[in-house]
Amino acid sequence: MDTTFRDAHQSLLATRVRTHDLKKISPFVSHNFSNLYSLENWGGATFDVAMRFLSECPWKRLQELRALIPNVPFQMLLRGANAVGYTNYPDNAVFKFCEVAKENGMDIFRVFDSLNYLPNMLLGMEAAGAAGGVVEAAISYTGDVSDPMRQKYSLDYYMQLADELVKAGTHILCIKDMAGLLKPQPSKLLIGSLRDRFPDLPIHVHTHDTAGAGVAAMLACAEAGADVVDVAVDSMAGMTSQPSMGAMVACAKGTKLDTGIALEKVFDYSEYWEVARGLYAPFDCTATMKSGNADVYENEIPGGQYTNLHFQAHSMGLGNKFKEVKKAYTEANKLLGDLIKVTPSSKIVGDLAQFMVQNNLTRAEVEEKADELSFPLSVVEFLQGFIGIPHGGFPEPFRSKVLKNLPRIEGRPGASLPAMDFKSLEEGLRAAHNDEITPEDVMSAAMYPKVFQEFKEFTANFGPVDCLSTRLFLDGPKIAEEFEVELERGKILHIKALALGDLNKAGQREVFFELNGQLRSVLVKDTVAMKEMKFHPKAQKSIKGQVGAPMPGKVVEVKVEVGSKVEKGQPLCVVSAMKMETVVNSPLAGTIKAVHVRADASLEGDDLILEIEE
Repeated sequence: MDTTFRDAHQSLLATRVRTHDLKKISPFVSHNFSNLYSLENWGGATFDVAMRFLSECPWKRLQELRALIPNVPFQMLLRGANAVGYTNYPDNAVFKFCEVAKENGMDIFRVFDSLNYLPNMLLGMEAAGAAGGVVEAAISYTGDVSDPMRQKYSLDYYMQLADELVKAGTHILCIKDMAGLLKPQPSKLLIGSLRDRFPDLPIHVHTHDTAGAGVAAMLACAEAGADVVDVAVDSMAGMTSQPSMGAMVACAKGTKLDTGIALEKVFDYSEYWEVARGLYAPFDCTATMKSGNADVYENEIPGGQYTNLHFQAHSMGLGNKFKEVKKAYTEANKLLGDLIKVTPSSKIVGDLAQFMVQNNLTRAEVEEKADELSFPLSVVEFLQGFIGIPHGGFPEPFRSKVLKNLPRIEGRPGASLPAMDFKSLEEGLRAAHNDEITPEDVMSAAMYPKVFQEFKEFTANFGPVDCLSTRLFLDGPKIAEEFEVELERGKILHIKALALGDLNKAGQREVFFELNGQLRSVLVKDTVAMKEMKFHPKAQKSIKGQVGAPMPGKVVEVKVEVGSKVEKGQPLCVVSAMKMETVVNSPLAGTIKAVHVRADASLEGDDLILEIEE
């Protein structure tokens, strides 16, 4: 399976590759790689990022790629009961999502759960199967089955889980090695055991090449009886991505595992991506990461998260402390009871690790002060049971100290959620947006209500930006540069950028340009300048009642007002940074004397949020 269209760029380029660049190479893939098992091109983080950062509709991507590649099966990544989100959805939302995805051209649904929590997986499998999709149940792999010292995730654990998934009727069994921990020896042991137990079941293996041993591990899996392994085209392979397609094809050539793929076609495919990858240089992991890292065998950070965590650490001012973040990741994982780590559980471990580094906390200090710290929201919700029950149960007494009297969910989280009312959701969207709302739009709003709302507002203001070239979309035109935009076949706009006006008090600039020879101007918000204009006082640590921001980010919600009486540990406000939400709790009991922030305000670390009087 080729992951270039999804997991490869999710892992190397922060999921930023646009449909515009995928479409250009699609006919070549269709003509030259028709014997691929499948093309992974959707799901995972692509759904969210398409709307949030690329201002494009994820469903439109699926429709357009399907039209250009009608002859290769498409595969997506479905997070079980989390669908393509980071939270649990009502059961009918997961079923409806799979149904709409199948209608839009999806074939194979790789279903996993971030904790290998069986009830969540079974729901995703049932939803994909009911939609008419091919069900590929994926067991997330961690630890080392060949190491007798690591007993929590033993060979027996994986075999029992496989038994359950086969009993539930999976069409294909997948081993999802999201951190690239499979070495050749455990590969032979695990895949060999599965092949012996299920002689006729197709087995698919997914890995990341973070340590550099991916090709060796995948060859070992193939020799032990795996039917499909995941690769990415050479210029988009290696490091936190998948092993190299060219290397696998070349190593298998002339053996009983020969793929039948022409190497010269792989080279041509790779050449395209080498050039396209250059357009995304600001997001490329190689800006800060210069090689693969075998330390992944120690910290077990998934490939798709490794680069994101790096990017996140930089934007939170921890870029020079990434080594510490990686060490803290190992400690955070132990604090949480040694989890299977893949979205969203990997994000929970990552959030806790960054929280520890940001606040200079050791594992022992976190355990000791657990009842008074303001933990990231994802950590609190995990301990409440929002994403399911981890293998071996929750860590105690840590869980009880963090949760105190907060409610806990027993069993499968989605089971207690009321069904989603799609009819009223659609009516609300029609009223809000005054335009044609498709079933796909309704699903986008169901998965990501706020992100979809912002996406619709953006397209209402700026129209479809998918017809812009990637350089123009990401960097904007240079002054005096002329360029063309093809809105549809034969309908071309000639544009010339002329000048930028001064910044006004509303943080806007007037942009002057020529459109088809006519002088035009438009007011545009300068978000970078607005950040620089902001000045915010810092919280003084020596003054007891001053509460500062635990990290740079945006205020999501302020839960108190001046005059409110608060108890120690009571939530005061929620701050969000790079999808990580943190609840800021009161360090003492008292009365709110002053509130210095409002919702949507941007904060730096230690910016003064509010003052409390004892």
